[in-house]
Amino acid sequence: MKKMIIFAVVLVVIFVALFAVVNYQNNKKVEGNPYGKSDLDPATIAQLNDDLYQNLIMPDELEEAVESGEPTTIYFYSPSCVHCQRTTPVVKPMAENYGIDLKQLNLLEFPDQWQKYNIKNTPTIVHYENGEEVARIVGEHQQPAFEEFFEKEVLAE
Repeated sequence: MKKMIIFAVVLVVIFVALFAVVNYQNNKKVEGNPYGKSDLDPATIAQLNDDLYQNLIMPDELEEAVESGEPTTIYFYSPSCVHCQRTTPVVKPMAENYGIDLKQLNLLEFPDQWQKYNIKNTPTIVHYENGEEVARIVGEHQQPAFEEFFEKEVLAE
């Protein structure tokens, strides 16, 4: 019986130590993050150093950009969305090739933005001009659909 108690105590100590190490590592990863938050979702933490997710926009910056009237294209996504995980590697380089500054808003970290921008599903790309939404593409698509969206809706004059 004593061996069983000792084994259980050792097991608990190992789990507590493991939890502390993981928590410490995550805290180190989120230091100086662009979100300015210390309690990031693990899916967001996993993307902090991913080159595909470095053109982030924060909600206040998005509001300013739209209100400025300047053409603004926003990619609303969630790090935990499998469709976003497949779409981002397609649209990010495509937007760069077209010379489009595709800003990314992480809805997992800013859930109040779903309703504010009428986002029903991720991924969603919205193009704004003169403070108004002028085009939107929702969901995961094949590359030609995104090419058509960028060419006809974002780059059209």
